[in-house]
Amino acid sequence: MAPNPTRAPLLFDRALLARRLERAAALGPEAFLLDRVVEDMTDRLAAVMRDFTAAADIWTPGEGLQLGLRQRLPSLSRIAADSQEVLPLEPASLDLVLSALAFQFVNDLPGVLAQIRRALKPDGLLLAAMIGGDTLTELRQSFAAAEAEYEGGASPRVAPFADLRDIGGLLQRAGLALPVTDVDRIVVRYDNAFALMQDLRRMGATNILIERRRTPTRRTTLLKMAQIYAERFADPDGRIRATFDVIWLSAWAPHESQPKPLRPGSAKASLEEAVKKGTKG
Repeated sequence: MAPNPTRAPLLFDRALLARRLERAAALGPEAFLLDRVVEDMTDRLAAVMRDFTAAADIWTPGEGLQLGLRQRLPSLSRIAADSQEVLPLEPASLDLVLSALAFQFVNDLPGVLAQIRRALKPDGLLLAAMIGGDTLTELRQSFAAAEAEYEGGASPRVAPFADLRDIGGLLQRAGLALPVTDVDRIVVRYDNAFALMQDLRRMGATNILIERRRTPTRRTTLLKMAQIYAERFADPDGRIRATFDVIWLSAWAPHESQPKPLRPGSAKASLEEAVKKGTKG
């Protein structure tokens, strides 16, 4: 079969992601980040003054979102993670789609957003949160410096994260209207880099890049990474900082009731006249 030139590049091993999430559940999941997102999502949804009768949760790990919204959305259906990134949703079947901390591990996010757009009824809402921006920049820099010194070059260890501006463009590209994005930066402090890495394991958020190095990391490299992390990113009390950027995105399926942008040149009053009136007053 000839290759499909429009197919999104495969960055993530989603079958491995499923296994990592299972391991995290067995270890006892670390859910502080997901708990914060669920609380924030509940608040944001409370500000939307309408009833939702057909809602779906796309790939959110754990049960936190289901439990947090069971009073507002008792019939919230859950879509299980799919390594092929195919959503089993009928066209125009939902008036609300939610997702918490799942989209950062999607290979074809434009394709998933397009599927969500088709599944939403006119004026249906998408509300999601994903990891992005400068998340784990401290860990990324520390590993790169340690590997450059001990292994002759850096290997892919921390996933490439989407930028806030990129997400807004993807929402519009998918045909969604009134896109809104913002970032919630969360800085967590740890005793050392190894405590951070343990939390990442318990989040199911360790390296699932297809191009990851398959051999174990040398002990000397790990120790050097921890040393560099402490030297560059520690507070005066010796504890290190770890950045998590949560990108929030919301958009609506188009509907005739939504406000429309003015056509160029169709304004009823000129800016020049408004300025003149203001200076006269």
